[in-house]
Amino acid sequence: MKIQTRKEEIIVVASRLFKEKGYNAVSMRDIAQAMGIKAASLYNHITGKQEILSTLILEVAHEFTSGMRAVLDKESSPLQKIQEIIELHIDITVNASEGLAALNNDWMHMETSQVEAFVQMREDYEENFRKIIKEGIDADEIQPRHPEVILFSILSTLRTLYLWYQKRGKLDVNVLKKDLVSVFLDGIVTKN
Repeated sequence: MKIQTRKEEIIVVASRLFKEKGYNAVSMRDIAQAMGIKAASLYNHITGKQEILSTLILEVAHEFTSGMRAVLDKESSPLQKIQEIIELHIDITVNASEGLAALNNDWMHMETSQVEAFVQMREDYEENFRKIIKEGIDADEIQPRHPEVILFSILSTLRTLYLWYQKRGKLDVNVLKKDLVSVFLDGIVTKN
């Protein structure tokens, strides 16, 4: 088991509080209290709440970016790449739900330069996903539907998956991957 630094421990505790109460409702005093230390002690390890948020969000954003890069580098079909992207989202949801909550809900509270970097990563990610969808349509692997509708349908579900997953009592990850990929790629209509 990896031993956490004090800064990593602060980020883990704060991320849980951000998810439970929302970034704006959590103070440094709340974080310190949850850790059983004095608030002033936190500043030996971090500069403030915004640093915690930025570290948390950018870490998750980099996971998505490196995951997308790995998918793009593979010699596989567009359909296989979409499946891998869906599975990437599920893995991040299961392993970093607090970070994902901050990424979805609180990214705008980061410093301007970090917001710009995050927005660029998100736009690049979506553009890569869009290209894969278009390649799938061109290769006749995906029905000729509007790529934006396909992208929106998949990403809107995946971006809120952490909320649903938490409420469902932690459904088996392998079942979730198999069934969610199947719903996205095969639909829900029985083929005759």
